[in-house]
Amino acid sequence: MKDPVTGFEYPEAWVRACRTPALLGDVERGLALLTADGTVLRRGFTTGTTAAAACKAAILSLSGDVDGVSVTLPCGISVDLPARGRDGMGTCVKDAGDHPSDVTAGLEFLARAEGSPENLTLQFGEGIGRYSRDTPRYSQGSPAVSGPALSSIFGASLEAMEETGCHGAAVMLQVPRGTELAPSTLNPRLGIEGGISILGTTGFVEPWDEHLVASVMERVRAADCPVLTTGRTGLRFSRLLFPDREVILVGGRIREALEAAWGQAILCGLPGLILREINPGILEGTGCATVEELLAREGWSEVVEASLAAFRRRMPGVRVVLVDRDGRILGGSP
Repeated sequence: MKDPVTGFEYPEAWVRACRTPALLGDVERGLALLTADGTVLRRGFTTGTTAAAACKAAILSLSGDVDGVSVTLPCGISVDLPARGRDGMGTCVKDAGDHPSDVTAGLEFLARAEGSPENLTLQFGEGIGRYSRDTPRYSQGSPAVSGPALSSIFGASLEAMEETGCHGAAVMLQVPRGTELAPSTLNPRLGIEGGISILGTTGFVEPWDEHLVASVMERVRAADCPVLTTGRTGLRFSRLLFPDREVILVGGRIREALEAAWGQAILCGLPGLILREINPGILEGTGCATVEELLAREGWSEVVEASLAAFRRRMPGVRVVLVDRDGRILGGSP
């Protein structure tokens, strides 16, 4: 049995140990994860997926009441969500699955849709954060909506237009409690003000509770010099760079994973989490709020190389490979 989201092949022992065999179908479809002790954990949905569902429900409701929608996630899996729509107003509540501490769990997303002569326009209003300064990827004042999430919203909205025969639609997305919850997210540290971010690389929220962490670390311990990565982009390029090795997504648990690997591993992925882990003070004195901003400045390589050299002295058995979002290797240690 393989996880269609990550490509991880579940060991037969895990499948045999499953405590709720009736849920193995959800595991096969990618809607849930199976852990080493036989527990099935339900994946949740990202803010991007929830926003897409609300927008689709709003457009569909221009032709009649809606009590559910289907959304194709960035990872390619189609899911049904209990979004509601009536008279151009669509709503969807964020389902965090079995994630134990998702601060946006239960948050309601609202979308208002009106027919227009042609094309689709999206606006992001109340509760959705905006960048307070220019960054390498976003200009000041831009809404904090990631590329995959924006594509998901557009895709769902265009599907709704096709289903209703609508030639155009103007949609306004809002998250009424987004401003209230924003201080509990990373947005203040990232220079995003006024609300939450609309994100989602795969469309799913992983249930990173202690059961899953234990299963991940068991995989790390069992592998011979595993490739550890922090996110979906790193996972994809790590598999391309190291096709013969076990590639394991560890999220922000880099230190635990390196300990589980007994200091013999390859650390590969986007620079942000990796560089902050190997040198927590890497941004001190740079005037940058994020690693991404640091890498956009001249002279960044000197700062990064110094951090990598110090880390190599501490952990000589760990190779670091830093890649950008297009898979180009930015640097690393041999």
